[in-house]
Amino acid sequence: MKNIGKLLLVGLLSVTFQDAGAFAPGERVIVLNSGDGTVSVVDPIARKELRRIPVGKEPHHLLLTPDGKELLVANAASDDLVFLNPLSGEVLRRIPAISDPYHIGFSPDRKWFLSASNRLDRIDIYHADGFKLAKRLPAPRVPSHIAFTADSKMAFVTLQESHEFVAIDLERQEIAWKMPTGKQPAGIWMTPDDKHLLIGIMGESQVEVFDWRARKLVKKIPTGLGAHNFAARGDGRHLFVTNRVANTVSIIDQQTLSVTETFKVPGGPDCMEVTADGSQLWITSRWIRAVTIVDLKTKQVVGQIPVGKSPHGLFFVSHAPRR
Repeated sequence: MKNIGKLLLVGLLSVTFQDAGAFAPGERVIVLNSGDGTVSVVDPIARKELRRIPVGKEPHHLLLTPDGKELLVANAASDDLVFLNPLSGEVLRRIPAISDPYHIGFSPDRKWFLSASNRLDRIDIYHADGFKLAKRLPAPRVPSHIAFTADSKMAFVTLQESHEFVAIDLERQEIAWKMPTGKQPAGIWMTPDDKHLLIGIMGESQVEVFDWRARKLVKKIPTGLGAHNFAARGDGRHLFVTNRVANTVSIIDQQTLSVTETFKVPGGPDCMEVTADGSQLWITSRWIRAVTIVDLKTKQVVGQIPVGKSPHGLFFVSHAPRR
C-alpha cells in the first residue's frame, strides 16, 4: 500500500509540475458557459473553478483583440460584446447593440470584424476600429463559423442548415459565391499555405477539403461522427478536430490531408486550446458541464474540471501558435 501511495503522489506531483510549466504564474483559463450565461474562471494548476461571472445570454465564442489586451466574449442572445482581462477574466467593458454575435473573427489586416448571426441568418461586417456596422449580408440558413484568407480579401462562412458555405468579398462587402457541403457544416479552417479550406461536417463523419480558388471539393477526410471544430497543434502542420458525437478528437496532417491519430475525449468535445509548450490539449466537454485535459504525449485524459452549463469557447494566454 505504501508503494501504491508513493506512485500516486509521484503522479500527482508530475502533473502539477507539468501544469506549472505550461502556464504563466497567476494565469487563468477562461471558459464560456453558453447554457447559463456565465464565464468560469479556472485555476489551471489547482485544476478547479475559482469563480463564475455572469456576462450575458448565450456566450458561445471568444476572441483575443488584435492588440492582445482584451478578450472579447460574444453574447448571442443578449446582443452585445463583453471585454475581459485575458489573464484574470475580470470584466473590463461592454459594447451593446451588436446583433446576435455567434461566431466572430477579425480579418488578419485588423480592418474588419465579422459576426455570424446564427439565429438571424445573416453575416455582419463591422469596422474593427470602433465596431461600427459597415454591411449586413443575408445568409440563410444558420451562419456558423468564419475563416479568412491571409491577405484579408476574402472571408468564408459555413451555413449549418442549408448545407453550404459562402465566400465573402471583403473589399466589395458582398457574397461572391456559394458551394454545397455535406450535412451541417460547422467549423471552417484555412490551411497555412492558404490553399485549402477544411470544413467539419457535423451531420456526418468527415472533414471536407475545398480548393477555394478552383471552387472544388478535393477530398473527404474520415474523422468521426459530428466533426465540429478545429485547433492548431502549433507546429505549422497538424490540426485537431473534435468529433462531438463520436466523443473523439482526430489529428489531421495539413500537408497530406489525412488523419494521423484519433483518441477518445468524453462528453461531446467542442472547442479546444493547446498549451504553448505543446504538452496539453484543453477541451470543453459540452454535454457534461466540464473541461477535459488531455496529455498530448500519451493522448490520455488526465483531468476534468466541472464548470457551468453547456461549456463552449475557452481561452488561455499561454497557448500554442495558431498554425
